[in-house]
Amino acid sequence: MAADHDPGADRRALLRRMFDAAIAAAQPALCLPPHLPPRPRGRTVVIGAGKASAAMAQALEAHWDGPLDGLVVTRYGYAVPTRQIEIVEAAHPVPDEAGLRAAQRIVERVRGLTEDDLVIALISGGGSSLLVAPGAGLTLADKQAVNAALLASGASIGEMNCVRRHLSALKGGKLAAACAPARVVTLLISDVPGDAPGDIASGPTVADASSCADALAIVDRYAIALPPAVRAHLQSGAGETLKPGDARLARASASIVAAPQLALEAAARVAREAGLAAHILGDGIEGEAREIGKGMAGLVRQVAMRGQPFAAPCVLLSGGETTVTLRGDGRGGRNVEFLLALGVALDGLAGVHALAGDTDGVDGVEEIAGAILAPDTLARARALGIRPRASLDRNDGHGFFQALGDSVVTGPTLTNVNDFRAVIVG
Repeated sequence: MAADHDPGADRRALLRRMFDAAIAAAQPALCLPPHLPPRPRGRTVVIGAGKASAAMAQALEAHWDGPLDGLVVTRYGYAVPTRQIEIVEAAHPVPDEAGLRAAQRIVERVRGLTEDDLVIALISGGGSSLLVAPGAGLTLADKQAVNAALLASGASIGEMNCVRRHLSALKGGKLAAACAPARVVTLLISDVPGDAPGDIASGPTVADASSCADALAIVDRYAIALPPAVRAHLQSGAGETLKPGDARLARASASIVAAPQLALEAAARVAREAGLAAHILGDGIEGEAREIGKGMAGLVRQVAMRGQPFAAPCVLLSGGETTVTLRGDGRGGRNVEFLLALGVALDGLAGVHALAGDTDGVDGVEEIAGAILAPDTLARARALGIRPRASLDRNDGHGFFQALGDSVVTGPTLTNVNDFRAVIVG
């Protein structure tokens, strides 16, 4: 006799297909080639930083019809084979010595270029920590301390990157200035709400309108204790970035080749092929992950019980970058924090399945992309003696979902278009 069909398994499989489609849509091999510039009269030098930079370099090599050389830095485990462009691995999200050495070598690569030369900068999310070059008078230890404090503070990605830009010798357009007088073409894979080029890897090749005073206001707003040298650096204005209109950026341009919206649209197509209406709620949602989870739960209940603003069955898709203010000692990331808060607020509401994950394959600091939530998730946890609300209070999303076998593990995805959230209602 055939086993009973499990509709829940179908929902889980559909969620994973949507997530995989979102990641596939942002693969550099697919999205980068249409944006390549024409060959220059002189040299072509490739530089870059980010979780997707190695795969971007590989795609560039496959479609470039002339000589080139260069160096890009990516996260440990994200390197891919290349022939002409050197790939270096370093630490993320807190920088290390390998990233510092890579940044120094990138600067050496672009010294002495001429107006006939072309620099192609391959920039993606994660570059803020991978391309680490402390400003004058600062050390790697200073940068590590500030980075760790920012990550735990609850500051938005835009706020964190404002601070990072003003503590760097390369961010905020300074790397492009180091390339002058060569032409600089930056190709970006966006992982930030709003796709602002200055926020992707803290904008090493683009102008920045913010100031050292803005950076100081942010660290004071979140009561971040700064090393004395860092506060003095910001107060003195020594970390000021290149502003719009700076002549050193006159030959620099930037193009976004992949972004969160592209990934959400790919997921929506998968949902519609499965016969479900798909609604994209936004690709730039920010805020505390647990608060976004509670808010999403309210919308889900309205859909499930009132048919408003959408009729069930349907899929609610969203992206962006939430934040987590660390309060507990658990293992987590912003996606599992969102998902656990959603689950606690829904309390087993029938017919609701959800997946939340980071498209780079790493939610927080662990090699776990995210997790899946089902109507029976909380009941199964309680049967194991796990208290869902206590897990949320401890920021223990990974511990919670891993105990249930509901973690989503992708391995290195070689791209990064930020968070992905899909909720099936009905």
